[in-house]
Amino acid sequence: MHVDLNSDSGESFSNWQMGDDATMMQIVTSANIACGFHAGDASVMSTTVGLAAENNVAIGAHVSYQDLANFGRVFHDVAPSDLTSLVLYQLGALQALGAPRGAKIRYVKPHGALYNTIVTHEAHARAVVDALVEFDDELPILCLPNSVIYREAERAGLRPVVEAFADRAYTPEGTLVSRREAGAVITDPQVAAERMVRLATEGVLEAIDGSDVRLQAESICVHGDTPSAVNLARTVREALSNAGVEVQAFV
Repeated sequence: MHVDLNSDSGESFSNWQMGDDATMMQIVTSANIACGFHAGDASVMSTTVGLAAENNVAIGAHVSYQDLANFGRVFHDVAPSDLTSLVLYQLGALQALGAPRGAKIRYVKPHGALYNTIVTHEAHARAVVDALVEFDDELPILCLPNSVIYREAERAGLRPVVEAFADRAYTPEGTLVSRREAGAVITDPQVAAERMVRLATEGVLEAIDGSDVRLQAESICVHGDTPSAVNLARTVREALSNAGVEVQAFV
């Protein structure tokens, strides 16, 4: 048994700090690096790429709507062609900053509102897929199962990779509980670890109503802005290893 452990990274901006990327890079196997549109800037991106490269962590482009003011968590009704260009812009920026270190983008993960929107929004899902096809059709994309983006990625010959969230609650339908609802974010490291061990070994997650959700995931995410994110990620990784699950990058 094996699974990837990823974390949102590089989400500081100028003098404003978010998360402990230096420590997190010693725990995770993949890093979703913000590309400047929901968080991050050129200096932060460059530093984060360097940390990932030093720790042999796979680099993913964490692309978003252009929304620094709201941390990328608000839907933007942009034209699909514009969204394709925005995603390409972010991929190009991260690629350029990785090049001096010989570091390459290994996968893509949409962020926040974009991630949630393309679960059901066909036009925006196709726009994201179009960007990947134009940039590098070998790049996998992290997404939820049974989503529009999953189907659109498959249709275009891309590799959709199902992920689960260690620090988020699930609905009985297998989608994420809205952050506006009580209990949406799981902050107890032990609770998160127990849930992820069951996911990795049984393919089951407990929904917020107590029912079981079947889910086969190749990667597990810990959000960098979750309280005690580093401790949560470390506890999850140790619990997986103790359960005989090898933690390794999916790419």
